[in-house]
Amino acid sequence: MQVLRPLQGMFTRADYPNLLVGLEVSDDAAVYQINDDVAIVQTIDFFTPIVDDPYTYGAIAAANAMSDVYAMGGEVVLALNIACFPANLPPAVITEILRGGAEKVREAGGVVAGGHTVDDPEPKYGLSVMGIVHPQHVATKAGARPGDVLLLTKPIGTGLITTAAKSDVADATHLQAAIDSMLQLNRIGARLASQFDLKAMTDITGFSLLGHAQEMAEHSGVCLRIHAEQVPLLPGARDYAENWLFPGGSRRNADHFGQWVKASPRISEELLMLFYTPETSGGLLIAVPQGKLAEVEAFLRKKGQRYWIVGEVEAGTGIEVD
Repeated sequence: MQVLRPLQGMFTRADYPNLLVGLEVSDDAAVYQINDDVAIVQTIDFFTPIVDDPYTYGAIAAANAMSDVYAMGGEVVLALNIACFPANLPPAVITEILRGGAEKVREAGGVVAGGHTVDDPEPKYGLSVMGIVHPQHVATKAGARPGDVLLLTKPIGTGLITTAAKSDVADATHLQAAIDSMLQLNRIGARLASQFDLKAMTDITGFSLLGHAQEMAEHSGVCLRIHAEQVPLLPGARDYAENWLFPGGSRRNADHFGQWVKASPRISEELLMLFYTPETSGGLLIAVPQGKLAEVEAFLRKKGQRYWIVGEVEAGTGIEVD
């Protein structure tokens, strides 16, 4: 954020009142109001391959990029490809990456309408995504209130399992479970925001469960209490954690966000580090007011959406893990 500080002063809500969410608040995506009923949600995300199959890589990258729109309560409308490919990469491989991304966007109800590609020795792919949301139903990291219940919609462990797979030590069934999780769209977020007027959501990606939880705590001015044993883990994740197969991002997240996290002494070091491990296309962390919890749970069950109650929101600051 330090490098963005000069820009924050250039694009403020005071000067651009239609900019509902921008650099000043650093949320999952930008939101710009068009009229009384429509606001645009804009985001971009891309990364290097995390799986070998090009089609699957493209689909995961697309799901990951669209997730920020859902975390703001929006629906995906339009996407543009962002691609960096080596000049000697076979055209058939590029086609499969783009096809995987396009079919995932179509699943979301959106359309791919172009993009931009540059030569790069290391492949990278993702999307610039535009969504729409009603201005009164925008979800942000700043909407959590004491008494809210924390729901998580996907298990943790994709970053650890894909790292283990790169070293050829991941069990095939564990990797497939991680892939299935990453391919799942977080579209339920838009429906929760519009139908139940939920105001606090974020998706769990590169800053990890604890990192993104801390962002929600900071922006909302509250404390998030997370019950470690209630956090769902992908099959194999705990085993790989016990063997300390963490990517470098785990330590970077711990070093940065650890100052705001208080963990019970009974939480093992490897489990805590797993909670600091970057996720790819992770689930939504949602703060649900107690008075809406029963109907939200009923709605999620009806839609076949898995979820786990992992904690609650309290007065205070930072993160408590017990």
